Order: sequence, then C-alpha cells, then structure tokens
Amino acid sequence: MEDKEGKSNRALSIYSRLMNGRVIFKAEEAGRFNVSEKTIQRDIEQIRAFLDDQAATDGIPNNLRYDHYLKGYVIEQPDNLKLSNDEILATCKILLASRAFSKTEMNGIINKLVDCCVPKKNQKLVNDLMRNERYHYTELTNKSKFLDKMMVLGEAINSHYLIRFNYKGLQGTTMKDRVVEPLAIMFSEYYFYLAGSLRNIDKEAAFADPKDAYPTIYRIDKIKNLTITNEHFETPYKNRFEEGEYRKRVQFMWTGPLRRVKFEYNGPSVDAVLDRLPTAKILSEDAGKYLIQVEVFGNGIDMWFRMQGDRVKVIE
Repeated sequence: MEDKEGKSNRALSIYSRLMNGRVIFKAEEAGRFNVSEKTIQRDIEQIRAFLDDQAATDGIPNNLRYDHYLKGYVIEQPDNLKLSNDEILATCKILLASRAFSKTEMNGIINKLVDCCVPKKNQKLVNDLMRNERYHYTELTNKSKFLDKMMVLGEAINSHYLIRFNYKGLQGTTMKDRVVEPLAIMFSEYYFYLAGSLRNIDKEAAFADPKDAYPTIYRIDKIKNLTITNEHFETPYKNRFEEGEYRKRVQFMWTGPLRRVKFEYNGPSVDAVLDRLPTAKILSEDAGKYLIQVEVFGNGIDMWFRMQGDRVKVIE
C-alpha cells in the first residue's frame, strides 16, 4: 500500500509541475524521490497516456514531449491557447504605460505573465525589451492597495449584492458612508473605478439633477472599509447598465447628464479625435476643418477641449 501511495504521489507531483509550466528532468526527479531514472520514465509515459486519453475526451490536447533545447520534459499546449511573444510583449508594455499598480505589484504581474506565457528560451529577450522601462517605472503618488478589492467587487456585481463602504472624493473633506448597487468596474487614466447607484442619499439635496439615473463613479483605491451585505438588488434586464456603451461616452471618468456637443476641429489628426471620442461623427469637412458631433456624459469633455487650445471651437 505504501509503494502504491508513493507511486501515486510521485506521479501527481510530476504531473502538477508539468501542468504549471515546469520542466521535468529525469535525473533530478530520480534524486528527489530516491528512485531510478527508469522509474521516472515510466511515470512520464503514464502521464503522457493519461493526457492523450483526456485529449480524446475533452478535445484540448496537452502534448507531453522532450525538449532538446531544455533537455527536459515539458507540456506543450496548442498555440491558440497561449499568448504569442508579440502579444505578451504588447500586453506588458500596455501594463507599464498604465501605471496602474505599485512597482512591486507591476513587477510581480509581469514576471508571472512572462513565466506562464513565454517559452523559456525567449524569456531573456522579452525581459530585455522591457528592462529599461521597468527600471524607470514611476509609481503614482497615491500608492493605496486595491487589488484585494477587485474580485470582491466583481462577485458583488455578478451576484447583485449591495455593498457598503466609506469614501472621500477628490474634493471631499470628510469620509462619507455609502450604500451602493455595484454595476461595473472600469479603468481610465491610471485608475480603476467602480460605477454604482447610490442608495442612502437625499438626491434632491445632493444632486444637481435629482432625476439623474446614471451611476456615480468611485476610485477603487479610495474605497475604505468595504463590506458586502446580504441584501440583493434587482435590475430589470431592459434597464441593465451597459458599461461598454457608457465607457464610450465618458471622459476622464467625469459622470453627469448625457450631452450632445457639436464642435469644429482644425488640428493635424482627426483620427486622434475619433479614437479619443468613440461616439464622434464627422458631419462635414472643408479644407482640413472638420465639423464633429459627439455624445458624452458629464463635463469631462470640457477638460479635453481646453487641452486642444485653438484647434477646437465649440459650436453647440
């Protein structure tokens, strides 16, 4: 019984490490478990047979093969299930440019992405291409941790649970107690935000437009003492919050009533305007001067207009 248990534990240990991207060396495993290399070879063949059976059952092949470059055994998954070197490099560059995390968090995330997604023989090249940017990475002034809130909020959104937390906005002087129907998590200009509908507030006194049905926005790193309540909230499907459509119409996460704005643009790249304002439509063009109409929430677009200087003239 001990021999069978030891054999099972040994095979499971090798299988687990293979599935986690580790390279298995026969001599090293033989020393680890105090058995012969032939015994480890039999374990590997049994794991290969098991993987072949699983591939026939679930249709997702995991090929156990000997890598002559690494001189060890590895699991080779289909290419379409993994990020390519190009994709992982682009993803890491976007992460670095976002500045969304502390340097420690950023390094941890990038290290995991490279370890999991890039073949060992290419990891040095990928790391070298990011080395300078990682070295000079600049954290945000506010280094508050927020990652531990992300999935908690995600589960509350998915299960329609009310949440309660303390919050002090950018212009606030004291912490406010908030009860919120969480609707979506979004990212913009360095920060992650929660969109939600307020419960415990006098809208007549607090809102410029008490009938404003659109969500309020909270920076997740500023949320304190987060609690998930046991109370459900219901939203009819036709009234569901569609963050994709909302995201197209909000600039710098400044929420507010829906506006339709018409302006002239005479700058060098109208494509940059269309990319910045996804709902923008060109109404006309005359000698490099464009008449554009856009649909947006709130006053964030006014900040963008000011940044454009004399390249933009608001018409309506």
